Amino acid sequence: MIEETLKKAFDKYYEAPLKVWKHLTDLGEQVEYRKKEIIKHPHKKEQFGYFLIKGAIGTFVWNNDNYICLDLLIENDFFGDDLSLFSGKPSSIEIIALENSSVLKISKSNIDKLRKTQMGSLLFSIGDQKAYVEKEKRQIELMTQTAEERYSNLIESRPELIQRISQKDIASYLGISTQSLSRIRRKIK
Repeated sequence: MIEETLKKAFDKYYEAPLKVWKHLTDLGEQVEYRKKEIIKHPHKKEQFGYFLIKGAIGTFVWNNDNYICLDLLIENDFFGDDLSLFSGKPSSIEIIALENSSVLKISKSNIDKLRKTQMGSLLFSIGDQKAYVEKEKRQIELMTQTAEERYSNLIESRPELIQRISQKDIASYLGISTQSLSRIRRKIK
């Protein structure tokens, strides 16, 4: 059941009752995406928030004839174009399924309804804090660590990404070329 998966994924941050997660799943719908299918197009307004049940997702922006990977997500991650979702304006973020994926898709209006409840407000606040901390940490790593250090950290903290995500997307996520990633991989082996 999706609500049990949601609860298990979120319990490490806050243990909400199962009925809260059941209510959330009742407000959403489970959707399947094929590998390479675009979930959210660039320069469009985001209308949904998502929870990744199965598969892998990437968020990207296009720059100088190149995709830049902003984030890589696998099972039990929340995702979406928050910039667009919460500003109500289009953004350049594109979200793509990197594997065949199953997601819980929740409309902006239902997210707003959930945020107005006491428990929903608390859970979204905790989720927002978690996301903010992760983005700050990633930004600091990009600015202060070498590419080799970032790759080593990724191997240590999220080894499943290395096994499941293409080398091109891993390199972009690390802020380096695929050739640099190949050299780093050879050096570390």
